[in-house]
Amino acid sequence: MQPEADRRAQRSAIRRTVLLVALLNLSYFGVEAAVAALIRSVSLFADSIDFLEDAAVNMLVLMAIGWSAMRRRFVGIGLAVLLVMPGIAALATAGAKILSSDAVVPEPLLLTATGAGALVVNGLCALLLVRVRHHGGSLTRAAYLSARNDVAANIAIIVAGGATAVTSSVWPDIIVGLAIAAINMDAAREIYQAAMDETDDDRSEPGDGAEGVGGARSAPDIDRMRP
Repeated sequence: MQPEADRRAQRSAIRRTVLLVALLNLSYFGVEAAVAALIRSVSLFADSIDFLEDAAVNMLVLMAIGWSAMRRRFVGIGLAVLLVMPGIAALATAGAKILSSDAVVPEPLLLTATGAGALVVNGLCALLLVRVRHHGGSLTRAAYLSARNDVAANIAIIVAGGATAVTSSVWPDIIVGLAIAAINMDAAREIYQAAMDETDDDRSEPGDGAEGVGGARSAPDIDRMRP
């Protein structure tokens, strides 16, 4: 068991981290949503909604630090539901673009540059969260998993920008938008499973048996799952 002073210091560090991550996500949501509307990009729209969702996830983590396992379980389930939202938004936007008779091809340079900016922001968020992902149960792991998955999505957006420049087609953008939806659906499933297995043992340090050394771990180690 950790001394209470150590627990308070740990929670304070987590609070500072998730607050910074929430602000970074909220800021880039505005940037990416504006560019998505300007060039009518499905992938950027899906990713911008994902930034907004990530900001909400980290704010929920901020509020839930220090809660009991049962309360963390309920919030974790809520986060899983929240992760489905970008997927639904991407599906709706992609469907509308596929059915449109005059679908606009997104401007490749803006698509690539905005995806690169998103990659920098999400990479920074993942680096910040990697230090605290073993603390706070499924909530902080959910925030880390979401940021890490977003890095893969941003790389795909950059690739879509290059493919759009070569083909002058709407399909690279649509395909990546749908892939982002699939990534978020899978992350939602993993977070839901972790939340259902949430126990107070999830607050322990990695060396105290939280990762199977000297003891079993209740919640699955979802941060090792591939996006």
